[in-house]
Amino acid sequence: MSSTAVTLDKLVALCKRRGFVYQSAEIYGGLNGVYDFGPLGVLLKENIRSTWLDSVNKFGEIVLFDGAILGPEEVWQASGHISNFSDPMVDCMQCKHRYRADDIDLNKACPHCGNKQWTEVRQFNLMFKTQLGAASGASSDAYLRPETAQSIFINFKNIISTNRVKIPFGVAQIGKAFRNEITPKQFLFRVREFEQMEIEWFCKDAESLKAFEDWCTLRRSYYDTIGLSADKIRMRQHAKDELSHYSRQTTDVEYEFPFGWKELEGIAHRGNYDLTQHSKSSGKDLGVFDEETKSTYMPTVVECSVGIGRLFLALLADAYCEDVVENEPRTVLKLNPLMAPIKAAFLPLTKKQQEPMEKLYRDIKKTLGITAQFDESGSIGKRYRRQDEIGTPLCFTYDYDSENDHCVTVRNRDTTQQERINIDAVAEYIRKALRLRT
Repeated sequence: MSSTAVTLDKLVALCKRRGFVYQSAEIYGGLNGVYDFGPLGVLLKENIRSTWLDSVNKFGEIVLFDGAILGPEEVWQASGHISNFSDPMVDCMQCKHRYRADDIDLNKACPHCGNKQWTEVRQFNLMFKTQLGAASGASSDAYLRPETAQSIFINFKNIISTNRVKIPFGVAQIGKAFRNEITPKQFLFRVREFEQMEIEWFCKDAESLKAFEDWCTLRRSYYDTIGLSADKIRMRQHAKDELSHYSRQTTDVEYEFPFGWKELEGIAHRGNYDLTQHSKSSGKDLGVFDEETKSTYMPTVVECSVGIGRLFLALLADAYCEDVVENEPRTVLKLNPLMAPIKAAFLPLTKKQQEPMEKLYRDIKKTLGITAQFDESGSIGKRYRRQDEIGTPLCFTYDYDSENDHCVTVRNRDTTQQERINIDAVAEYIRKALRLRT
């Protein structure tokens, strides 16, 4: 019997208990909307990054980029972020609690104090502003980037002139971004510091609509590859009145989180808005010369952007399962092996079998280069449960018979079925079971 009734509270507890995610600065009371990732969380994030890069590289010519987090005010003026990047905000006049106006019914009382006295709704810019150097004043104003895309656009000419790339091509970037959210909520879903994976695809305008459709198809297939349930993924096209100021067309990849259908990834046809704006603002020509027509044009951009934190949360929510094994309840993360932080665990039945099992563990790590754990603490049942809870697909046990028959027992996470295999066959067994590249 199994249940997939996952809640946000269960995911938060699991992340803390098993070292996926911690509240940042917890010993000082925590920092709202900011999180630290523990050892298992880092491994899961690495799997997200690597599979995303593998996916976007299938589309065509892709180069990598890593832009600065700080940007001068002129960048954000030109991009429209200073004038457009805001959310509606309202305060309770009684208790001073602050809310996003679109998240609360202003015809009802304040959820915190029960009074119904609201300020006027006003726009709140979401960017973090800072100053460079010791001097104060407008000349030293800078911002933490609210998205990674702009650093690609302002470096477009540098990228194309220093690399052997021609239109069409893409620039992929993975990096931190910052948004001063009015009300961070739903764990990793809406936070103030997060990591984005973005691809900017530069092409001719005549080819852009097909490129947009092709990117939508490729990005949808990615979520099948990493194991998200197909019935919890949908593609939603934006209505005209909800398009961003730069967008001609946008489609969101949405996932059914425990708190409802929410955006996981945005795929946007940005036109040539960004390059045109930065060209005008900086006075630098960012156009591309076309040998065929002997004229200069501004490339059109198709963008795919997904937050690692949101995808991290979706993977955990999708994999979370509670069932009963041998009359005992267990929590198990049925992650696709591709995404599992730990690929295999090596468990000596007792301390007497520690030395040969530890040798096998080290040999396998060296041979296959996989993330693995060696665990000798507690009963074998408890060790199985620990590995189930962090999503480890395979557990290998060295027992009393192993020295004589040169075999170990391998246990499958999802089925809990066990089989006996020769020690010399362990590496190949793992390769086949996890579909590792040779």
